[in-house]
Amino acid sequence: MRLHGQDVTDERTMEAMALLPGIKHVRPVQPLHFPSSDPEWEMPESVRHGRLCELLYQILVHALGPQHSVGKDNFVYFNARNPRRCLAPDAFVKLGVPDEEFESWKTWLQGTPELCMEILSPSDTKEKLTLANKLERYRELGTREVLVFNIDAPRGKRLRAWDRIEHDLVERVVENETTPCVTLKAHWVLAPAKGQRVALRLAGDRAGKELWLTSEEDAERREEDALREVERLRALLAKKR
Repeated sequence: MRLHGQDVTDERTMEAMALLPGIKHVRPVQPLHFPSSDPEWEMPESVRHGRLCELLYQILVHALGPQHSVGKDNFVYFNARNPRRCLAPDAFVKLGVPDEEFESWKTWLQGTPELCMEILSPSDTKEKLTLANKLERYRELGTREVLVFNIDAPRGKRLRAWDRIEHDLVERVVENETTPCVTLKAHWVLAPAKGQRVALRLAGDRAGKELWLTSEEDAERREEDALREVERLRALLAKKR
């Protein structure tokens, strides 16, 4: 969109200025471009990595509904004057902002995501940034909670978490590969999924018995419950005969 011949990317600013057409500026606008994609970031991912990320995204979307925003591999920009300062979390959550289609996320317009997740599979999917680089950017981003699942790490060390406390991003002690999800009042667990021996999942309990489901898993469970109920009723009728 353009206003008086200049690109205006902040719609709220544009709308406000449209009501005050007499506003002038001391120099021409020098627009910044915050792209939704960048060839430097385009690393090939394995089928396994893609499935793990998609599973987590579908779980979050189904659980949170349209009242909250969920992103997957979108650029998250956190410096309004430097398009190079960004991250591309495998998944992120911004509470209280209704979900809508977006290509990239700008914190100065849409707010800082409270929760960001990284899924690492070093054996088959390369990353542009090291985990240390990512954590440094997450400190700048100001997110409350960061969760990292490294599927190739030794058992017992695959799950790591960080919390923002007094403006410091500090790593949490994780035991038995489960830890609370403070942001969503749930528990992170490692559990099987369709086609995956182990995956990063959320559950209502620490033991992982109350798994949060994708919409597809939820539909399958309902169908199974309905079939079991039909079988139960048939058994009761058979006894009465």
